Amino acid sequence: MGPPPGSKRSPPMKRSSTAPTSIRSLEHDTLCIIFSYLGLFDVVRSSAVCKFWNGIIKRSKLLQLLYLKQQRSSRSSFSEESLNVYLEELAIEHQRQSLVRGSLHIDQWKGHSLGVDQCRMKRGLVLTGVGDKVMRLWSLERYRCIEEYSIPDGVPLVDFDFDESKIVGLVGTRICIWRRNGQRSIFPSREGQFIKGSCMRYFDPEAVVGCEDGTARVFDMYSKKCSRIVRMHTEPVTCLSLSEDQLIISGSSLGRITVSGLSSDQRVATLRPTDSTGIKSLCFNPASHHVFAGTTAGYASCWDLRTMRQLWKTRVSPNVVYSSQHMRCDTSTLVVGGIDGVLRVLDQNTGEILTSYVMDHGTSSSSGRTHGVIERKIGKEDSS
Repeated sequence: MGPPPGSKRSPPMKRSSTAPTSIRSLEHDTLCIIFSYLGLFDVVRSSAVCKFWNGIIKRSKLLQLLYLKQQRSSRSSFSEESLNVYLEELAIEHQRQSLVRGSLHIDQWKGHSLGVDQCRMKRGLVLTGVGDKVMRLWSLERYRCIEEYSIPDGVPLVDFDFDESKIVGLVGTRICIWRRNGQRSIFPSREGQFIKGSCMRYFDPEAVVGCEDGTARVFDMYSKKCSRIVRMHTEPVTCLSLSEDQLIISGSSLGRITVSGLSSDQRVATLRPTDSTGIKSLCFNPASHHVFAGTTAGYASCWDLRTMRQLWKTRVSPNVVYSSQHMRCDTSTLVVGGIDGVLRVLDQNTGEILTSYVMDHGTSSSSGRTHGVIERKIGKEDSS
């Protein structure tokens, strides 16, 4: 999962192939001594600086030794799997603490000539666009635009998603694919046209389009054909979420949430709403089997797919909740963002608002980049 909307954690570090000369001038034993004074989390971060440091930390088995020391275990009980699980839990806890500590950094830059209506983040990359007929793919390492994709003239880009090899977009009433090598293809008209779509999600090899007639249409990216039409609602589908275990979760303009399988042409369950306010955002956490929804009336709610019961509902904003996000495998915190410009951190299990942030426009620093100036601002705790 990527950082929640509006939040800023430390940029992901891409391991370079070579270390700076000043680093290589330090001998292996000297670096081992320095690393031995660090805590486990800082050693993990150091191992991502460059291949030289990573090799030293691996050869010295420093991570293994620190892990065994913290767990008070013997070497005979060590396994790579247990270490990886522990490091993942450590990263999640570090992320949670950084979100609730009362202050954060926000990096901001002008990436388009017109407003950015959509953004998606995966694997240290952010895809932005919709406003000015162009999509741009950014590296979060240095906020550099690494690729740009033009949108066909005369048709609106409604929604998009991406993976490591392609961009998939809902363009008017067609599916359009941009390969990362620059090639673009549009589904044939006999297969690519459908009732007006309002949202789209992509999980290789299929893209799912939510339509105004209440259906979800499943398209195979390789045959370029519509393989299934699933009747999800009687009213328009407003948002979608796909899971790795082949579930389609959809929200409607009347506040209903339905669940279906990618291999089925019928919905399999309906989560009953307590009101009729439209669903604007959805996200699914496979670690807890919880579905989180944001509504046009400013509510956030949580459902358990195992029992099909609503666990909590909280008024988090006076306006629309446009986005709900959580870190992958994290079952503790949920971050929601709305039109009011406030970033709220919630407890996933209770719906309690742990903290809220607003941007402090009075404090900022800047640095130059290819696509303009990067401004670093402070996110301060909202006291209202």
